[in-house]
Amino acid sequence: MSAASGLEDLIRHLEQTTRLRRGEVERVVSEILAYFSESAEEFITRRHGELQAEDERNDRIFAQIGDELRQRRFAAPALTARQIRRLIYG
Repeated sequence: MSAASGLEDLIRHLEQTTRLRRGEVERVVSEILAYFSESAEEFITRRHGELQAEDERNDRIFAQIGDELRQRRFAAPALTARQIRRLIYG
């Protein structure tokens, strides 16, 4: 991660307010960004596999994934300027 990533202020703030060194802060920020960049489809597929590995049944898995989806944020899809304009003005 570099300063060019647009996160320099955040990285500097975390360095100053935690006991973490710059390399550690950069790694934490990178992990958080990766966590929140997962799409809903990627999350569903991953969680289904994880829960199946725990020998859960699909009816239970689907209910649990549904609950987890409501509590989680996902990366927004890439939108064109036209799509953004339509969202704003209809």
